[in-house]
Amino acid sequence: MSRLLAGSIPMVLAAGVTLACVGPVTVSAHETRGEGPVRFVVGWGDEPTYTGFRNSVQVSIAEANGTPVTDLGDTLTVEVVKGADKTTLPLVANFRVGGSGTPGDYRAWLTPTRPGSYTFRLAGTLRGQTVDQSFTSSKTTFNEVEDVTSIAFPAKDPSTGQLATRIDREVPRLQSALHQAEDGADDARTLALAGVAIGALGLLAAAGALVVARRAGRSGGRGGEREPERTVSEMAHPNA
Repeated sequence: MSRLLAGSIPMVLAAGVTLACVGPVTVSAHETRGEGPVRFVVGWGDEPTYTGFRNSVQVSIAEANGTPVTDLGDTLTVEVVKGADKTTLPLVANFRVGGSGTPGDYRAWLTPTRPGSYTFRLAGTLRGQTVDQSFTSSKTTFNEVEDVTSIAFPAKDPSTGQLATRIDREVPRLQSALHQAEDGADDARTLALAGVAIGALGLLAAAGALVVARRAGRSGGRGGEREPERTVSEMAHPNA
């Protein structure tokens, strides 16, 4: 037993030395790139990354010798690109000098709403040097965004992004149907108005005929009630 322990101690020490040389293990997938006297390590703050959940663009900045950059200020911004959509976000320190957090850890907070590949473009100045670097998610850099329904359980309810896509797809159809209904309603209103106009003309014609008939009836009634009185001359000369 003692021989076994004695033989394993050098192996444990060697493993410890190896880990110490490698340094802290990075669990998340990030891309490391040098820019003159500084080094950037870029990726999602939380990985795997799912749609609909608050996340962040994580940018760790250190000098070439490994010393964290803690005085970045507002000299750098991050442009997040997804297809044709873009937004520019400020980089803010996710630490306190001499306090909590990891020095050199900067974040740009956002909530990704669509799955797929994203690009982070760092732009500005650092240590008097112009910075313009783009980092794109891939299998060899950092994770792409996954649809949250891929981990939904027990029912895979549609995500807000899927609902928005469906709405965008259905709105043109609904608008077309509405326009057709409006056109049909316009035609129906036109026919209805024409019918009302024709009906009104018919009523007017009927009313006019009734008035004429009543006047004719009154005139004929008065003639049959009493003969016109004769003058003396007509009575004296009946054959005249």
